[in-house]
Amino acid sequence: GAKGGGSGAGDEYMTQEEEWDRDLLLDPAWEKQQRKTFTAWCNSHLRKAGTQIENIEEDFRNGLKLMLLLEVISGERLPKPDRGKMRFHKIANVNKALDYIASKGVKLVSIGAEEIVDGNVKMTLGMIWTIILRFAIQDISVEETSAKEGLLLWCQRKTAPYRNVNIQNFHLSWKDGLAFNALIHRHRPDLLDYDKLDEDDPIGNINLAMEIAEKHLDIPKMLDAEDVVNTARPDERAIMTYVSCYYHAFAGAQKGLCIQYDLFFLVAFSLPLLQLTPEKTMQAMQKKLEDFRDYRRKHKPPKVQEKCQLEINFNTLQTKLRISNRPAFMPSEGKMVSDIAGAWQRLEQAEKGYEEWLLNEIRRLERLEHLAEKFRQKASTHEQWAYGKEQILLQKDYESASLTEVRAMLRKHEAFESDLAAHQDRVEQIAAIAQELNELDYHDAASVNDRCQKICDQWDSLGTLTQKRREALEVKTEKLLETIDQLHLEFAKRAAPFNNWMEGAMEDLQDMFIVHSIEEIQSLISAHDQFKATLPEADGERQAILSIQNEVEKVIQSYSMRISASNPYSTVTVEEIRSKWEKVKQLVPQRDQSLQEELARQHANERLRRQFAAQANVIGPWIQTKMEEIARSSIEMTGPLEDQMNQLKQYEHNIINYKHNIDKLEGDHQLIQEALVFDNKHTNYTMEHIRVGWELLLTTIARTINEVETQILTRDAKGITQEQMNDFRASFNHFDRNGLMDHDDFRACLISMGYDLGEAEFARIMSLVDPNGQGTVTFQSFIDFMTRETADTDTAEQVIASFRILASDKPYILADELRRELPPEQAQYCIKRMPPYTGPGSVPGALDYTSFSSALYGESDL
Repeated sequence: GAKGGGSGAGDEYMTQEEEWDRDLLLDPAWEKQQRKTFTAWCNSHLRKAGTQIENIEEDFRNGLKLMLLLEVISGERLPKPDRGKMRFHKIANVNKALDYIASKGVKLVSIGAEEIVDGNVKMTLGMIWTIILRFAIQDISVEETSAKEGLLLWCQRKTAPYRNVNIQNFHLSWKDGLAFNALIHRHRPDLLDYDKLDEDDPIGNINLAMEIAEKHLDIPKMLDAEDVVNTARPDERAIMTYVSCYYHAFAGAQKGLCIQYDLFFLVAFSLPLLQLTPEKTMQAMQKKLEDFRDYRRKHKPPKVQEKCQLEINFNTLQTKLRISNRPAFMPSEGKMVSDIAGAWQRLEQAEKGYEEWLLNEIRRLERLEHLAEKFRQKASTHEQWAYGKEQILLQKDYESASLTEVRAMLRKHEAFESDLAAHQDRVEQIAAIAQELNELDYHDAASVNDRCQKICDQWDSLGTLTQKRREALEVKTEKLLETIDQLHLEFAKRAAPFNNWMEGAMEDLQDMFIVHSIEEIQSLISAHDQFKATLPEADGERQAILSIQNEVEKVIQSYSMRISASNPYSTVTVEEIRSKWEKVKQLVPQRDQSLQEELARQHANERLRRQFAAQANVIGPWIQTKMEEIARSSIEMTGPLEDQMNQLKQYEHNIINYKHNIDKLEGDHQLIQEALVFDNKHTNYTMEHIRVGWELLLTTIARTINEVETQILTRDAKGITQEQMNDFRASFNHFDRNGLMDHDDFRACLISMGYDLGEAEFARIMSLVDPNGQGTVTFQSFIDFMTRETADTDTAEQVIASFRILASDKPYILADELRRELPPEQAQYCIKRMPPYTGPGSVPGALDYTSFSSALYGESDL
C-alpha cells in the first residue's frame, strides 16, 4: 500500500514508482482483492455513462472505456478517441488517457500504453490505483492533512467514540469489520444498532456493513469478506478505495454544498478582479481590463444563476435534514443567505468605478513606461561614458612621470574636466526622471532609485577624484617636480666643476715628478700642503652637492613619487663623486709618502754631493798645484839636469802616492751616478775634470821627466854644456806658450838669438823642427835644432860609427843590444825614437840607427 506520513498527496505520487516496482511481485491474494475492488469502483462511475466493465485487464485494452472513465470522474472532455481496431489505435487511445493523467500532475512510472493494450494485469491494476489515488483520495483534506493521511485521520476522528475500534492503518485495523459499521453508525445511526455487533464474527460484520452501504448509501460492494478476514494482511489499496467511498458519501455531501457555498461567497465578496490592485506593467493592466470585460460578458451571468441555485439547494438541504430528523444546517458566521445578498450588492457597486480606475491606471503606466525607458536610456549612456573613469582618475601615473609628462597630463585633465562639466545636465535629467517615477508610484522605483543613487554617488565621486587629481598634478606633482628640477639643475651646475677639480686633483696627485734638489722637492711638498689645506673646503662643497641629491631623494620618498632620482642635466652621478672623492682621499697620503720618500732621497743625494765636493775641492786644487809646480820647475830649472831629474822623480813619487784619494773619489762618484745625481752646486769639479787633470798630471810628469832624460842624452851625445842647455831653456821659456811655441814665437826666438832669416831659410828650418806640419815647436825639437846648429859637422858620422860597433857591423841594431850597451835612459830614448829598419837583411825588431843619427845630428848650412 501507499506509505504513511504527513506530507500529503504529493508524496503519494513521488513514491508511486517504488511501490509499483515492489508490487510487480504482487501477492496473489492482494491481486484478487484489488481486481474485485478496482472493478467495482470503476463500475460505480461508468454506470453514470450507462456502461460497465467485466474484466479489468481486458476491457480497458482498447483505451475507449479508460478515456470514458476519466471523463466521468473529472467532468472534463478528453481528446477524441481513435475508433480503429488496430493495435496502434488502441495504443494511441491509452496514451491519450495516460497523457491526461500526467497533465493532472501524476508521474506515471513504469506504466506504458503497450502493457495496458497487451492486457498486463499488474500494469492495469497499477494504472487504476493511480487514477483512484488522484481523483478519489488526493483531494481529501482533514485538519491540515490530505490524501491517505487525511482519510486515515477522518476515520480516526469519526470512530473515536466506538469501543474496540482503533484505526491505525488500512489493512489489519479493518479485519474485524467493526470499523466499517462504526463509520456508518456515526453518520446514520438509524441504519444499524452498533451495540449488537459481535467482534468475533468479522465476516458477518463486514457483510452487514457492505449490504447497508449498497442499499442506503449507494456504495457498491467492493470487498469479499472472506478474503479480508482470511488474508494475513488485507490489501491496503482495496481497503483504501472502499473506505474513500464512505468519506465521499458522508463528508462529501455536506462539504459539496459548503464548497459551492463558499466558492460563490469568495467570488462574490472578494473577487480579485474588482480589487484596485495596481499592476507593474501596462500589458498587465490591459489584461486586467480584458479580464474585467470578459467577466462582465461571460463569468458574471452564470454566477447569477448559481446564486439562485444556491438558495434552492440551501432550502432543499434544510428540508431533507428536517425529514431525516437531523439538525438543520447552520452556515458559518457571515455566510448566511442575507450575507450573500449583501456581498452581491457590494460586488455590483465595486464594478461601477473599477473600469474607470483601470483606464486611469493604464494611462499612468503608459507614462511610467515612457519615463522608465527614458531613464534607462540616459542611465545606460551615462554609465557607458562613466565606465572606467574612476580607475583613470585614481591612477598615480604622475608619480613616475617627468615634469614635461606631468604638464601634458594637466592639459589632458583640463580637457576631461570640460567633458565632466558637459555631462552635468544629463545627471540632473536622470535624477529628475527618477523623482517623477517615484511621484507616479512606479512599480520598480526601488531599482530606479538604486541605479540613480549609484549614478549620483559615482558622479560625486568623479567630482571629488577630479579635484584630487588636479591637486595632485598641480599642487603636489608639478611643484614637486619643479623643485626636483631646480635641485637637479643646481646639482649639475656645481657637480661638473667639482668633478673636474677632482679629476685634476687625481691627475696631480698621481703625477710623476723628477727633482734634482732638496729645494725642488720642498717646493713640491709646499704645493702639496697648500692643496691639502683646500680639502676641507672641497669636502664642504662635496657635502653640499650630495645634500642636493639627498634632498631630491627625500622629496621623492616623502611624497611616494615613483620617478627616477637620476639627473637629466648632469652626467656626473653621486656614486661617481663619492668614488672619486674616496680616490682623492686615498691618493693624498700616498702623495705625502712619495714626497717624503723623495725628500729623504734628495737629502741622501745632498750628502753624497757634499761628500764628493769636499774631496773634489781638495783634489782638484792639489792637481792644479802639482801641474803648476811641474811647469814652474821646467821654467825655473837652473841647476844640473840630474838635480832636475831627482826633483821630478820626487814629484812623480808624491803623485803616485796620492792615487788612493782619486780612487776614493771614484767610489763616491759611483754612488752619485747610481743615485742619478747629475749636478753638484758645492763644487765646480766633475769627476771627468778630475780624471782629465789626473791623467794630464801623470802625462806631464812623465813627459817632463822624459824631456830631462832626453836633454841629458842630448847633452852627453852633443857635448853641450849645462850653461848652453840653460840658455836654450831660458830662450824657449821666454817665448813658449804652455811648453810649445808656434811659428811666430819660434821666429821671434831665433831672431832674438841672432839668426837672420829669410822666408826660404825659415821654411827649411821649420821642416826640420815641425816635420809633421802641426804648427808648433816642442822644447825637444828646439834643443835638437840648437844642438845641430852648435855641434861639429862630422858628429853624425861619428854616432853612426859608434852604433855600427854596437851592432857588430850590422846595418841595424836590436833593442836588446841597446839596453845592454847603453845606460837605461839613453837606451830607452834611442829605442823610442829609432825608426824600424826596412833595408836588406832586416829581422823583426830591427831599428834603423843610421836614419836616427842623421835626423839627430843632421848637417846644417849654418
